[in-house]
Amino acid sequence: MTQAFAKRMDGLGTETAFEVLAKAKALEKQGRDIVHLEIGEPDFDTPNNIKEAAVKAMKAGYTHYVPAAGIPELRTGIAEYLSKSRGINVDPDQVVVTPGAKPIIFFSILACVEPGDEVLYPNPGFPIYESMVNFVGAKPVPMPLKEENDFAIDNDDTANKITKKTKMIILNSPENPTGGVLTKDNLEVIADRIRHRNDVFVLTDEVYSQIIYEGKHLSIASLSDMKDKTILLDGFSKTYAMTGWRLGYAAMRKDLAQKVAQLMINSNSCTCAFTQMAGVEALRGPQGEAQKFVEEFRRRREVIVEGLNKIKGITCKKPRGAFYVFPNVKSFGIEAKKIADHILQDAGVAVLSGTAFGSYGEGYLRLSFANSVENIKKAMERISESMKKL
Repeated sequence: MTQAFAKRMDGLGTETAFEVLAKAKALEKQGRDIVHLEIGEPDFDTPNNIKEAAVKAMKAGYTHYVPAAGIPELRTGIAEYLSKSRGINVDPDQVVVTPGAKPIIFFSILACVEPGDEVLYPNPGFPIYESMVNFVGAKPVPMPLKEENDFAIDNDDTANKITKKTKMIILNSPENPTGGVLTKDNLEVIADRIRHRNDVFVLTDEVYSQIIYEGKHLSIASLSDMKDKTILLDGFSKTYAMTGWRLGYAAMRKDLAQKVAQLMINSNSCTCAFTQMAGVEALRGPQGEAQKFVEEFRRRREVIVEGLNKIKGITCKKPRGAFYVFPNVKSFGIEAKKIADHILQDAGVAVLSGTAFGSYGEGYLRLSFANSVENIKKAMERISESMKKL
C-alpha cells in the first residue's frame, strides 16, 4: 500500500554530495580505487586539545540536558569571538547553539518567513537554502553567481530583486560551491536597500570565514545599522575539522534568539553538552592547528587549480576562500551531471555537478580540495585521461 506523505515533503531537496559519496563507496566495495573530491569535509583530525576538552567534560558530568540555547560558557565564548572578529558588540543572550549549522538555516526560515514570501539566495549555492525555502511554501529568488563576476552577486540584478515581498536574503561568503567572496560593494548594495525596513532579515552563512586566502573576511553584520537585521551563522566543522561533532551557532536579535531557542526545544531539546565544552576550548584555546589547516588548503589550492587548467577543455578560476574549485567544462557541450558521472565511473574520481547547487551551476563541476596533494595530483591525471574519451 502506498503511503500518503505530507505534500510539503515534495519540495524538500537533498545534498547530492552524500548521494555521490554513497555511489563512490559502493565502487570501493567492488575493489575500485576512488579519489574523493566530492565531500566538503576537512580531511584533518580535530586538534587534540579540543578532543581532550570533550573527554574532560564527559568525566566532569557534562552528559545531561543543558539550556536549549546553549551552555553559558560557550555562548559567552561565541559572543566574545564574534565581537572581536566582526567588529560588532554581541551579547551572549543573542547567541543560540545548535547541533550543526544547518538547524540555524531551518529555524531562521521557519521563524521569519511566511508562505508566499520571497527569499533571495545564491545560485549556485548550498542546496539546503533553496530546499528550506520551498519547504515552508515561500518563493526562492535566485541571485546568480557568475564566473564573469568572480562568482560574486551582480549588484544591479540583486537590487532589482529586492521587493516588498522580500522577507529574507541569504548570503554565503566565502561561498560553497564556487569559493567566491562577496565584496564590500556587494554587501553595501543590499544594506542600502533594506536598512529602512523592519520586515527583512539577512541570513549570512559565514562557516568558511576563517578559510580565506586573499584579504580579510567582511560580514554584512559589521555595516552600519545592519547588526539587528542580520542572523550571523557560523560553526566549528570547517575551521576546526569538527564535522562529526555537530556544533554550530548563530548570533541574532534577542527576540529572534528566543524564537530560535523555542524551535530548539521543540526539535532537539539541546545540543550535546560535552561537545559544547569542546567548542569553548576550540575558541579560547591555541589556534595554531586551525591556522595550519588554512595554509595546507592554500598549498592544495595551487596544485588543483594548476592541474585543472592544464586539462584541455577545462578552465578554472582560483577560489578566494573555502576549499572548493568550480571549474568550467562548458566546452565539452555535455551536461555537467553526465560529465561528473563519467569521471566517477571511468576515472574513479568522485566530483559533483555544478547543478547539484542550482540551475546556474550548469557547465561547471565542484571539486573539494580537502584531500592530500598526492591524491589531488592522482585525480588530475585520471581526469585528464578520462576527459579525452568524451
